[in-house]
Formats: sequence, structure tokens, C-alpha cells
Amino acid sequence: MPIRWYGPADPADPTYRHFERIVNLTLHGMAFAAINSGLWVVQGLRHPWNHLGWLSVGWGSLWLVHLLVVLSQRPAATDGATP
Repeated sequence: MPIRWYGPADPADPTYRHFERIVNLTLHGMAFAAINSGLWVVQGLRHPWNHLGWLSVGWGSLWLVHLLVVLSQRPAATDGATP
């Protein structure tokens, strides 16, 4: 089931901003997976690239930092039981 936002897009809404950060994190992860795996396939087919491991580790580390930022900026849970 795809991720969807139901309702008006209100940039002032903390839940909407968190949803936007999650979508950006997902796009970042997809770009990392596609480009990184493509580079490793090209390296396997052609000549070795000595710095590809460092590129993968560096980019993967940046993605993990992005994940930690998204998790740290998560809005506080609201209790729906209060009137």
C-alpha cells in the first residue's frame, strides 16, 4: 500500500512535516540503493575502482545520519482520548 497524505497539505502541521521528512528519507534510501548497487555491478563487469568501498560507507553513513535526524524530529504522540 503506497504512502499517502489524506487531507490538506498544511506545512504548519507537525505531522505533515514529519511525513514529508519520511518521504525524503525514503527517496534518499532508494537513490542510495539504486546508484550504489549500479556502481558495484559496473565495477564487477569492468575494472576495479579502489575507492568504491569508501563511497558506499560514506554515503551509507550519511543515510544513517539522515535517519537519526528524522527520528529525532518526530512529533510527540498525541492522545486521542482527550476532548
